[in-house]
Amino acid sequence: MIKAAAMTDCNAVAVAFASLGSQHVVADFQGGRLTTDAGALLLREADHKLGLFEALNAVIPDPREPTLVIHDQKAMLAQRITAIALGYEDLNDHQTLRTDPALQLAAGCTPADERPLASPPTLCRLENRINRPTLVKMAGVLVDQFIAAHPKPPEHLVLDFDATDDPVHGKQERRFFHGYYDHHCFLPLYVFCGDELLVAYLRPSGIDAAKHARAVLKLLARQLRAAWPNVKLTIRGDSGFCRWRLMRWCDSNGIGYVLGLAKNPALERAARDEIDRAERQCRRTGQPQRVFGSYAHAATTWDRRRRVIVKAEHSAPGPNPRFVVTNVPGDPRELYEDVYCQRGEMENRIKEQQLGLFADRTSCHKFLANQFRLLLSSSAYVLIQALRRTALVGTELACAQVGTIRLKLLKVAARVVVSVRRVVFHLASGYPYQVWFRQVVARLSSEPSPSWNTS
Repeated sequence: MIKAAAMTDCNAVAVAFASLGSQHVVADFQGGRLTTDAGALLLREADHKLGLFEALNAVIPDPREPTLVIHDQKAMLAQRITAIALGYEDLNDHQTLRTDPALQLAAGCTPADERPLASPPTLCRLENRINRPTLVKMAGVLVDQFIAAHPKPPEHLVLDFDATDDPVHGKQERRFFHGYYDHHCFLPLYVFCGDELLVAYLRPSGIDAAKHARAVLKLLARQLRAAWPNVKLTIRGDSGFCRWRLMRWCDSNGIGYVLGLAKNPALERAARDEIDRAERQCRRTGQPQRVFGSYAHAATTWDRRRRVIVKAEHSAPGPNPRFVVTNVPGDPRELYEDVYCQRGEMENRIKEQQLGLFADRTSCHKFLANQFRLLLSSSAYVLIQALRRTALVGTELACAQVGTIRLKLLKVAARVVVSVRRVVFHLASGYPYQVWFRQVVARLSSEPSPSWNTS
């Protein structure tokens, strides 16, 4: 009681600042229950539409004694994922966030200082009790969310595969030094379909970039075709995924592929006509030239010959040929420019995942706990992407990065008033994006969202 009284007295003491003309400028800590994250209400509505938190909770066993549980597992998942979406990257942030009224409401709890959310140690125990079978089921939830979001079966899906480095700075399990990236890291595998995240799979970096890509594709194809038997699938990736076993499986299972192929002397000899023609045209016109062609080719490690597309480019610095292997029919130039080159957009999504949603905060010692953290970040991406796909369609934020959406829609100041019947958020009167905020709420409360382009 003495401590509480002292805190109350401290709150009442005004803090003086430099005067503004004849006016005194003071501050105190008696503003009441406030939050700077009222946009968590939008994330809460998005989850009500998706059922994401409930789906994740359903696949995670809870071994705790129910009569002794204070913090519900679903509430902890909602607390952690919502906080990541709001921009709080560290587990330690929850020491102060646990009494934030917006986060409490998003976690399904009535805002109250005397009933805080889970502490960092409690959340850490959740991370470290997740096992591999649970992680597999959580990964399946991401695909289920993708399937459920389609109002009608798509005709064609293009799946982008890519790997990236996740630097580590401690002694985490299964860390390795990667020569290409020149640091110790993990090597997560991502699969996107357009802007939609399907797979985020943490791997050690002491492996081939395509390690387990074929197994991941098998699981994806099985799950997608179970929902949509007639869907056409095409995978897209850089030369790191050009492996003959992966291509053979695609050939045998009716899946298209458009994969980069690292150039070598044998490929350049086979494409000599196109390379020479591009050089002649460049010399004649003085402008960079591109010549496209295709031919059958088989590397010594492949099981058979396959179609290779060449882009023979020549400019002032010299020749720059590029190669793609594919089983998709079509004009070489269109396949290269309109299909293969579009995979570069996936790199922006990965950057958004790592920079905007902290997917690289894999600082746990245990490898499985770090995979769990990656899936929490991925779930935050699914939540934000649901806002873009449904509530922000047709607005200036329809294609905005996570950071922009967070700044304009989620970081909103509000005073929170709790009564027996209502929880009221009085948002800042000067909030400049009130029209967008109201529109997002209206759309999230409406019927199922419009479809999007998945090819």
